Amino acid sequence: MATLCLISLPPGCSSSSSNPAPAPPGDAPAAEFTSPTLINNVVRDPRTGHLYAGAVNAVHQLDAALRPQSRADTGPRRDNRLCTPPVTSACSEARDTDNHNKLLLVHAAGDTLVECGSVFRGICSLRNLSRVEHLLYFSDTNGEKSYVASAEEAVSVVGVMSFYNDSSSNFSVFLVGKGYGSHDSTKLISTRILKPHGDWVVFDSIIEASSVQASSFVLRYLHDFRFVFKDGIYVYFLFSRTLGVQENKNFTFLARMCENDHSYYSYTELQLNCSRANTFNKVQAAYVSAPGEILARKMNVSATDQVLFITFSSDEDSSRSALCMYPLPTINKWLRDIIQACYSESGLINNKQAVYYPYTSKTEELCAKNDQKDRADRFKCGEEFLPSPLASTPEFALTTEPTLVRKGHVTAVAVALEMEHAVAFLGTATGEVSITKVAVQACHLKTDCHSCVSMRDPYCGWCVLKGRCTRKLQCERSEEANTWLWSPAQRCVRIESFNPASISCKKTDQVEISVPALPRLGALDVLHCVFGEVRSQAAMAGSLVTCSLPEPGKVPAPPPRQDYVSVPMRVMVNDTIEVTSGEYHFYDCGATVSKNPNTPCISCVTSKWGCQWDARKFNCSDRDDATSGAHIVKPQQCPQFASPEPTLIPVGHRIPISFKGTNLGIYDGRRFHIGTELMKQTEEEVTLDQGSKFSFRGYEFAYNQQQEVNVSFHIKDQGTDQKIDSTLTVVLYNCSMGREDCSLCRHADETYQCVWCPGSKSCVYRELCRSEGPAQCPDPRITDIVPRYGPMNGRIAVTIKGSNLGIKKEDIKKITVAGVDCVHKMERYSVSTSLVCEVGPARRGGVPVGLPVDLNQGVVEVEVEGGRRGRSQVNFTYRDPIPTAVKPPQGPAAGGTVITITGTFLDTATKEDVSVTVGEAPCKVRSFGPQIECTTGKYGGPKLPSGLLTVTVRYGKNTTKEVRDAFTYLENPKVSDYYPKASFVCGGRVITVVGGGFAQIQNATMTVQPSADVTSPEFVAEAFAQNDTMLQFRSPAATCCQEGGAASFRTALRLDNAGEELGDFLYHPDPTFSPLAKTVITETGFIIVSGRGFAKAMTAREARAFVGDTSCNITILQDDKLFLDVPSTQPRSRSTRHRRDTSSDLLDLVVQFGHRRWVVGAVSYARKDEVPLAIIIPAVLIPMLVFIGVSVYCYRRKSQQAEREYEKVKHQLENLEESVRDRCKKEFTDLMIEMEDHTNDVSEARIPFLDYKMYTDRNFFLTSQDDVMITGKLQIPEARRATVTQALNQFSNLLNSKTFLINFIKTLESKPDFNARARSYFASLLTVALHGKLEYYTDIMRTLLLELMDEHVHSKNPKLMLRRSETVVERMLCNWMSICLYQFLRDTAGEPLYKLFKALKHQVEKGPVDANVKKAKYTLNDTGLLGDDVEYLLLTLQVLVHGEGPDVTPVKVLNCDTITQVKEKIIDQVYRNQPYSQRPKSDSVALEWRPGSTGQILSDLDLTSQKEGRWKRLNTLAHYNVRDNATLVLSRVLHTQSFHQNQDSYEEKNALLEEDNTFHLVRPADEMDEGRSKRGSMKHKATNKAITEIYLTRLLSVKGTLQVFVDDFFSSVLSADLAVPPAVKYFFDFLDEQAHRHDNVDEETLHIWKTHSLPLRFWVNILKNPEFIFDVHVTEVVDASLHVIGQTFMDACTKTEHKLSRDSPSNKLLYAKEISTYKKMVDDYYKGIRQMVPVSDQDMNTHLAEVSRQHTDKLNTQVALHQLYQYASKYYDGIIQSLDEDPAAQSKQLTLRLQQIAAALENKVTDL
Repeated sequence: MATLCLISLPPGCSSSSSNPAPAPPGDAPAAEFTSPTLINNVVRDPRTGHLYAGAVNAVHQLDAALRPQSRADTGPRRDNRLCTPPVTSACSEARDTDNHNKLLLVHAAGDTLVECGSVFRGICSLRNLSRVEHLLYFSDTNGEKSYVASAEEAVSVVGVMSFYNDSSSNFSVFLVGKGYGSHDSTKLISTRILKPHGDWVVFDSIIEASSVQASSFVLRYLHDFRFVFKDGIYVYFLFSRTLGVQENKNFTFLARMCENDHSYYSYTELQLNCSRANTFNKVQAAYVSAPGEILARKMNVSATDQVLFITFSSDEDSSRSALCMYPLPTINKWLRDIIQACYSESGLINNKQAVYYPYTSKTEELCAKNDQKDRADRFKCGEEFLPSPLASTPEFALTTEPTLVRKGHVTAVAVALEMEHAVAFLGTATGEVSITKVAVQACHLKTDCHSCVSMRDPYCGWCVLKGRCTRKLQCERSEEANTWLWSPAQRCVRIESFNPASISCKKTDQVEISVPALPRLGALDVLHCVFGEVRSQAAMAGSLVTCSLPEPGKVPAPPPRQDYVSVPMRVMVNDTIEVTSGEYHFYDCGATVSKNPNTPCISCVTSKWGCQWDARKFNCSDRDDATSGAHIVKPQQCPQFASPEPTLIPVGHRIPISFKGTNLGIYDGRRFHIGTELMKQTEEEVTLDQGSKFSFRGYEFAYNQQQEVNVSFHIKDQGTDQKIDSTLTVVLYNCSMGREDCSLCRHADETYQCVWCPGSKSCVYRELCRSEGPAQCPDPRITDIVPRYGPMNGRIAVTIKGSNLGIKKEDIKKITVAGVDCVHKMERYSVSTSLVCEVGPARRGGVPVGLPVDLNQGVVEVEVEGGRRGRSQVNFTYRDPIPTAVKPPQGPAAGGTVITITGTFLDTATKEDVSVTVGEAPCKVRSFGPQIECTTGKYGGPKLPSGLLTVTVRYGKNTTKEVRDAFTYLENPKVSDYYPKASFVCGGRVITVVGGGFAQIQNATMTVQPSADVTSPEFVAEAFAQNDTMLQFRSPAATCCQEGGAASFRTALRLDNAGEELGDFLYHPDPTFSPLAKTVITETGFIIVSGRGFAKAMTAREARAFVGDTSCNITILQDDKLFLDVPSTQPRSRSTRHRRDTSSDLLDLVVQFGHRRWVVGAVSYARKDEVPLAIIIPAVLIPMLVFIGVSVYCYRRKSQQAEREYEKVKHQLENLEESVRDRCKKEFTDLMIEMEDHTNDVSEARIPFLDYKMYTDRNFFLTSQDDVMITGKLQIPEARRATVTQALNQFSNLLNSKTFLINFIKTLESKPDFNARARSYFASLLTVALHGKLEYYTDIMRTLLLELMDEHVHSKNPKLMLRRSETVVERMLCNWMSICLYQFLRDTAGEPLYKLFKALKHQVEKGPVDANVKKAKYTLNDTGLLGDDVEYLLLTLQVLVHGEGPDVTPVKVLNCDTITQVKEKIIDQVYRNQPYSQRPKSDSVALEWRPGSTGQILSDLDLTSQKEGRWKRLNTLAHYNVRDNATLVLSRVLHTQSFHQNQDSYEEKNALLEEDNTFHLVRPADEMDEGRSKRGSMKHKATNKAITEIYLTRLLSVKGTLQVFVDDFFSSVLSADLAVPPAVKYFFDFLDEQAHRHDNVDEETLHIWKTHSLPLRFWVNILKNPEFIFDVHVTEVVDASLHVIGQTFMDACTKTEHKLSRDSPSNKLLYAKEISTYKKMVDDYYKGIRQMVPVSDQDMNTHLAEVSRQHTDKLNTQVALHQLYQYASKYYDGIIQSLDEDPAAQSKQLTLRLQQIAAALENKVTDL
């Protein structure tokens, strides 16, 4: 709920209410409904007035008076965000989960309530609007399409009822705007249906794919929807979102679309800025209303226009909020300009970019340039061929200045009209659980005009003639002037003046009262004046009221020491109604004398009442012109005494005082006495000297409180004892006060005549000293020096204290400190008592050896005027302070860390002389002594951490000491969250603050304030627990706020100098406890404590309870109940009263919440009988003894047979493997050494992965490099390029229609000439074209797969499904797997696959490889095994690359390698850090050997090549006799050369060309050889024909060497313990669901489906073709070996048992032993995936959307669309016929859309 502030626009805030929207005004008392759980949403049925409150786990139906009518329980439910509905026992993560209401909508026409919660992925339900517990519809089996809301509490959801109509249908729908949660549907905006329609189910989205809703990229656009409304033909969504991946700031947008635009073609976003700098950037709430006449004039809009009122918060300052207003006509005009700029001006306004495309990865320009300036008006709801969605750039945001800025977090706004003003109600969120209905005004509570108008409530005003605060309609004659005074006008009827303004309390008269705003009285109205309690009739004439004043006797007397009395007066109408009021002054002249008794006459005649003084009678009276005479004194004529001489009077000595008398004529011959309070009770006689001069002999005063005091004298007439005015005031002074020595005494002003008296050794008045004063004062006396230690370099201030240190600063002649001159600081001199000087450096040397003199210490001497000297009794010592360490060594950059500096002699000089800096930052010294403590200042450096900084200690001006590398400034601590966020006012709840960097903090405090006002009280708590990531406080007691409901407090942390705002913190009133219903504790040990408000700020874990002195467990804490598990035995009593009363069994039951304890009652334990243990023990133990002896006999007989069998098998295996083991070990060791360098180079950066574009090209399109999909080049005339681009965009939109695409695919597959190759190519084109919407692509693939499954299952051949890629969907699946596993290949499987490839390549090249027949000594393929023993040597060549510097590269080759083979190995080594495609090819380089002074070009064939019959052997390194460590030069050639281009003779070239029968290592047998062989002996046959089988052990050797690499690869792709790609889990779950759906699909068939879809369809393909993922070259020999490993992988994935025999192929036998292990890996992999947490549709869609965002712009999407259209064109008639026959296609006009596209692409003129 919300706490609301009522404001008027303009002018401001004036009162508060708790209703979130304006309610009808009235005086009815507030009604309230309290929910047991937090209320999320409230909606109202406008027909019935019923309210529907969506709360956590419940929906409440209330009547207009907030009385509950019905309730539906919606939770908790067994659910988990990881579970996919329907949630069954198969989802082990399912828990009882609270259901937070996300959306409530009233569908009045259908008498239904749409209710959406957070459980089950945000599925909605329909409830009966008349009785909400009646559930009309709910289904959790419809999959992702029914997920409407969000599963996360923080994600906002808004909705509005709407309609859907087309040519054949018209029904109700609702529009939903939703943010994005990690487990939600990715649809931002969707249109949901409320009843089944065609293929749509209830809550289905009517649009299949839309760029607005289908590509909500989590990391890029974070939406927070706040409001949705309809106006005219449009629907508006208000939300905030971020702008990009790197941008975290929120911006507010208003999105508009046509209500009937179900494809969202008109969707456009307009950025709204609140303030020119967009300080208030995040929308919180909004309301749409007319502005009223007053506000409309100020905004220059019509009073009938709608205005959007929005409250904003600020990311920069969360403690402030603002209200901004946007007229809808202005918004619509702004949007029209944005749209028109895109439709016709290339997105430009004033040559600046005004439009961009949100939610898309397309980079091509969609906005057009044309002359159609009215497109935005003609196509108000957009069209398919027009660009969408659109958004305004920040430069063209609609900006307005805030109307109101206030402290606090405003989260609600509502607007009403009153008195032609707009009245806004603002609210702040406090998380309450109640709904309160109150009137929008409470006028009747104010009883006077001032309190009424001070509310500034626009609903209220003061009804003058009724004397009440009312609404205008409730005040009679309110239309008359001054009768009803409007509250915000701040005006009441007031009295302007009285005539006369005042009167004597001894008189009476008529008074005229001026009342300017007095309303006109009616004929029957009677006017009165009331003065105090005296009432009199009044008359009214215009604005004047005339009435009689009270009689003198009825006026009260003035207060003491005051000469007038203020009498309240009121102007009344009809006896009881007060019109206005004021105060009238009645004065009393006689009371003026009391204001100053010493001057009675002056006080009288100078008063403002015009009084006169009677000197004879000594009284003050009213002015009376009829009375005259000399004794009647007027102003300036008072008899008085003044001008005393002298004005300075010493204490203890009588001095005569003379003075003057004026206006004393009437007192001639009179005698006077003078006195004062310091003369005690005595008075002296006044003597008349001459003329007007008087005197008295003085008085010997005694006074020692201070040096001076003013003394005022009074003078009395001796005859009458009446005081005559006296202004005689003198100064009494005491010489001895503050002048304790001679110098201070002589420093006194000469007018005081103070002298130093040697006899009394005191300062006295000159006349009081009997002896002669000294000519000069005694010698100076030094009592102390500060400091007593100084640095060796001096330049510090030394303070010398004592007495007689001179009279003035110039008296100081010389100062020495330890023999060093000290410069006197005159400005700091204090007379006689202290002086300050700056000491110089210590003396260095100059003292004879052997003298016991310490140069570094000595006394202080001072010489003053007259040669007098003083010498101190203590020494001053020079010494060298040495700081050595600083603790702590680090602190936050904000400062505030108290560091302690330790060392020796640190207490040198004084605290004022010492300063400390940390780097450049000051450190304020807080304590000074043997250790120095200072507080670090704010760090101003450029980087954090700062690095080690030097701590510098400065002593005075000349000494600097450093502690190097002593302190580091770190980042300020960061607060990420705190919890809980509420407490009782008693405080004491543990508040945990989490974040980072807390370990460095020394002083952490939490402060709470009732408001942001600096004058409001603060409540502070210090942290009691602290580590680097956590702080814990106990909430402080808020003693100000026990009354009322929950209050939101401003909460802040003070972390040393750093401050952190925590936001609002709630304080709830302390709970109340009811008397115990049960006071006896029985065997159950359970007590229930009742009360109210327990759960508002406490949990069962935090609360404590005690029975006596024993703690008991609180098992359940509800808002009104506590369930206590008390001790089973009676504890001791905690109460001393109970301890004394031993006969009592009562124990106090105490409950403690935080700091406060409540004694809720007294309890006692029920008595019970005890059962003897002697009966229990035998009954339990005896049966147990019987069973123990039975089990021993059976164990020992079955342990011996297994060991014998095991030994036999073990011996046989050892004999079988012994012959191969040694060789494998040697080969493996060699390979590991060789592979070490390769492994070190293998990292993601060094593995030559193909980029995404090349990867998809090789996997999707197995055609030549000339394919248009590879080149991306379309031959389109420039004149038609724009038209074709626009048409292709329309074709893309058409493909996004599921109905069209399914018809398209089925039509093509029905054509006989659409063969398997065409289907594969078409599927790949479709994959590229739909890559930007992979979620939609996946949906199409699923639909087609379901049909394919049904086809195979119904044909009784389910095992054949997915066996080949004969259909479009099978190729789509292959491509889908390739897309989804690309990142898995790069992150996980790529490295072991690359290592396997490199190891296999290295092992093959380690031995001879026949370049012609492609057979090798080392291989895994028996048909590729070299069947001869070839002698060879390993050589290391030193290769120099021509033109690339002098460095040589060692390359290992075989002397039997051909020259081309050598080139390839050299290129592999020299360019090993480059991918294969960037390396030179072997036929583009020349290899030169320089054995001597000349070089020789090496080639495979030349004139030196050897001949054997008609066969010619390819040249090898052995042929050229190249030795180990030979140097070869590799150089590039300009064009490809053949081996014969270096020959000189044309005839020689022809001769070489004719010899095309070449061989490398093994010469094929020809007819001539066969004839010789027949005539030869058997021995010769054996010599010339090798038996291949004898070399089969080489296969084992290679296999054993590579085994670890094969196992690593298999483990990487067949391990469910590692990261399994989400696509694999998602698709396997899909297969599991479909297998469960079909009865005749067994586990073996399901296994085959999974094998066909992943291992055989993807992994075997990648394994056999590493070039599909890596930029490498795969030779034929390596390829043959990879096929063997691939076949092994295939065999491992089958369920069929392979029965092997001696006749089985060698390749099968090679891995026969491992197959069973691999099969188990596959089975475990499939089982592990099944047991994993399901990947929901939302999770998969999120993953796919991110893939789309990252890679779509790299693909040739436009080319793919163009190529796809070629198929549409080829089979155009069939497609048109299919669409015409489909009702769904007809309703969407798909035929027409295709015809329009065809007309544009093929440049046809049609009748469309």
